[in-house]
Amino acid sequence: MGDRASAKTSAVDLYAGQSAGGHRSLLRGLRAFFVERVRPDEVDDLMQDVALRMELRGGARDIEHHSGYMFRVARTVLVDRARADRSHARSAHEPLEEWHHPVEERSPERVMAGKDELDRVLTALHELPERTRQAFILHRFDEMSYTAIARHMGVSVSAVEKHIQRAMRILAARFED
Repeated sequence: MGDRASAKTSAVDLYAGQSAGGHRSLLRGLRAFFVERVRPDEVDDLMQDVALRMELRGGARDIEHHSGYMFRVARTVLVDRARADRSHARSAHEPLEEWHHPVEERSPERVMAGKDELDRVLTALHELPERTRQAFILHRFDEMSYTAIARHMGVSVSAVEKHIQRAMRILAARFED
């Protein structure tokens, strides 16, 4: 960012080629050019982009009309910004605001309710028949395929399907309330 700020000063010095009053007038004109075309919070960045591009260009001696050149650079900066906005779909971006993503409080009541719910789930899993529980845990928690579970348990894929269906039926009935 320091390079951009110094580029702003030196580019204006190089390209203004005018008295201090003319210099300020040129900057006001450039600012007005951007204010008419973009949001106010983008103006300073665009002015720095113009200054940086002019600084990177090098010497100003071969430029006959400094103000015209500066405004041509400004138009190019606007076009480049518009292209970048389109390609990055910036208009579709939403700012990350607190009210978009409220933080849920961890009240003592909520923690206790969560612990109670976990205890209910673990109790229900332990009440499943052994082979049914094993097939269900391998599939749902270890993310094994039916084929891998069948090989691991030494049963057919059809038997694994039936164990998992049975577990789902028992657990759904248990938590229907």
